[in-house]
Amino acid sequence: MDFQIEWFDKLASTNATMCERFLQGVRTQSGHIIAAREQTAGRGRQDRKWLSAPGTNLCFSLFVQTDAKLASVPSLTMAAALAVTEMLSARGIAAAPKWPNDVLVGTRKICGILSERLDPAGIIVGIGLNVNMSTEEAEAIDRPATSMLIETGRAAELSQTLETLLDLLEYWIGEWEQGGFDALREPWTLRAGPIGKPLTVHDGKIRKSGTLAGFGEHGELLLKTKNGIETIWSGDVS
Repeated sequence: MDFQIEWFDKLASTNATMCERFLQGVRTQSGHIIAAREQTAGRGRQDRKWLSAPGTNLCFSLFVQTDAKLASVPSLTMAAALAVTEMLSARGIAAAPKWPNDVLVGTRKICGILSERLDPAGIIVGIGLNVNMSTEEAEAIDRPATSMLIETGRAAELSQTLETLLDLLEYWIGEWEQGGFDALREPWTLRAGPIGKPLTVHDGKIRKSGTLAGFGEHGELLLKTKNGIETIWSGDVS
C-alpha cells in the first residue's frame, strides 16, 4: 500500500474531514492518510467524544479502497487493532485487542478505532492512539484510560509513531484483503480470547451475559448463553 500522509495542526475530526472530501468529489487514493496534532470534535462508537489536546494523541484516518461489503467493515477494524497491538507490544507495552474496536492495556483503553463505509469507494479507518496523555488527563476521562507515556515513562513524537505503525497496518490490512476475517481469526482469537472467557455485552438497554464461543465469518462475536449461541454485531464488552 502506498501511504500518503497529510498532517494538520488542528481538525475537528479526521474521519469527518475525509468524508467531506469524498462528498466534494475530491479523488482520494487507497493509502491516503489525514492526521491531526489536535482533534476537537472526534467521535467513537455510539457518538462518544474522542478529543485530543495539541501534541497529545495520534489521531488519523486511513482510506482503504475496496469493494468489500458493509459486513466486512468490522473485520477491517480488527485488522487495524492487531497492527496497533503489535506496535505497542514491540515497545514493551502489554496491549491486547478488545472486540470490537479497542486496544487495551489491562483494563485501560489506549486506542480506539472507528471505521466507516463510503459506498462505493471504500472504507475509512479512523484511529485514535493515546501517545503522550498524562496520568492527570487519563484520570479526567470517564472510563479507564492509559497512554504510551504512562506505560513507558517516555514521550514519543506523533509523526514518528505513525511512521512506525505504517508497516504493520500494511501487513494486517493486506492479510484482510487476501482472506477477510478468516486470515485474522487465529491471531485475533489468541490475543482477544480465550474461548470460554466470561463476557457481558451491553448495547443500549440490552444486556447479555455468557462466555466467548468464538467469532463469526466477519468477526462478529459469538456469545454462548443459556439460550444457545447468539451472534453479536456491536456492543460494549466487559
